[in-house]
Amino acid sequence: MFPEFTLRYARLPERFYTPFDPVPVKAPKLVAFNRPLAESLGFDLAAFDEALDEGQAAEAFAGNAVPEGAEPLAQAYAGHQFGHFNPRLGDGRAVLLGEVTDREGRLRDIQLKGAGCTPFSRGADGRAPLGPVLREYLVSEAMHTLGIPTTRALAAVTTGERVFRRVPEPGAVLTRVASSHLRVGTFQYFSARGDEEAVRILADLAIERHYPDLAALPPETRYLALAEAVLARQARLVAGWMGLGFIHGVMNTDNTSVAGETIDYGPCAFMEAYDPEQVFSSIDEGGRYAYRNQPWIAQWNLARFAETLIPLIDDDSDRAVERATALIKAYPDRYEAEWLAVMREKLGLEQAEEGDRELVETFLEALQAGRADFTLSFRTLADAVESGAGEGEGEAALLGLFESREAIEAWLTRWRERLAREAADPAAIATRLRSVNPLYIPRNHKVEEALAAAAEGDFAPFEALREVLARPFEAQPGREAYAMPAPATEAVFRTFCGT
Repeated sequence: MFPEFTLRYARLPERFYTPFDPVPVKAPKLVAFNRPLAESLGFDLAAFDEALDEGQAAEAFAGNAVPEGAEPLAQAYAGHQFGHFNPRLGDGRAVLLGEVTDREGRLRDIQLKGAGCTPFSRGADGRAPLGPVLREYLVSEAMHTLGIPTTRALAAVTTGERVFRRVPEPGAVLTRVASSHLRVGTFQYFSARGDEEAVRILADLAIERHYPDLAALPPETRYLALAEAVLARQARLVAGWMGLGFIHGVMNTDNTSVAGETIDYGPCAFMEAYDPEQVFSSIDEGGRYAYRNQPWIAQWNLARFAETLIPLIDDDSDRAVERATALIKAYPDRYEAEWLAVMREKLGLEQAEEGDRELVETFLEALQAGRADFTLSFRTLADAVESGAGEGEGEAALLGLFESREAIEAWLTRWRERLAREAADPAAIATRLRSVNPLYIPRNHKVEEALAAAAEGDFAPFEALREVLARPFEAQPGREAYAMPAPATEAVFRTFCGT
């Protein structure tokens, strides 16, 4: 059923991980399976269907039966959590089965999350509640369809056991797929121990798996180039988040992938009414990871990554620090370019003009002043383009999203003047806008509704939401409620990580 495992990480020296078999669960039941992803990974779906009939698929995705060829392990890593360094974190409830080569020739990790108490669990139970498992499934797959680099969800099983967080909850295991699970915190784990050899091994592995073009560079430039490549992907990634109103919630260094993927969906959420200070995570009491802070936290995390590479960048530590510092200082310009490119697209602009940044900022200020929904405001720009200026149906739909209209009305005039200088007609611009501004996102109240029903054994709302989010840019008649912000009585402002 599973593709052949390659075991790249398991062949590293054993100080990189601890061999660990998943802890069997009482009564596993498969509740979600991502067939398109499985197909792309090279799964034998005919064998899967047979295994499903016999209950073997649930056993495999729960960890009760280790797939042939896998060598499960828990990875070692460290990390800054809310700015405080913990030198020993590691996979406390996740088990890497191994890597497979997908149909495009790319290496992909397959990991079970919630698979039991590993040596890195630090007193926790090593299990995952059903709610956070399904949240990660929904949101990570939504991010994929929205075009954001991300880990993927292959399967979810319930365990037949209860886990205890705020209240007793059904247990579950998520099967996660990633380009790798190499984190900034993985490098920090060995750097903190003065293990330069291990840092070099990790750096070479990251180049091999994610940045193969760098392998041909001489050592004196290769590792600074790695830092620059990771920085570029992080800048692009976070710019993508900002364009969707996505708030990760726990941008710790152990949750920062050197592959440039979104990883570890805990108390994540999407903004509705635009507020740059928005925080959803119940544990982010100081707002460290608020929406507006995400680009600069990414820079901080990248600085921690660069620190681990100092011994590799240059034999002269002072010169290495100087070169790394110059790179990190260049991040704001790199991020700014990525963010402005995202926002130009979201406003229907293909050409670049000097005043575009101000045009974007003025629109965001109008959103905040009018308490307008972030997603729908961008989406409805297409309707405003098609209807033309004045009180046409499309412009009226846009204005109707705002509690106060003065700022947005003034902005619309400037925007139309700017669009007039684009080499495209209104219909083409509207088509472009609808291709980059989603109609559907995982709205918090709809996610919570699906999770609450699933906890009672009803997975129909989860499946319905999963179907909607598979086509986020396409209007789906009869599913208009999925596009709407939460009623005041259903708004969700606090999310939880599930650990």
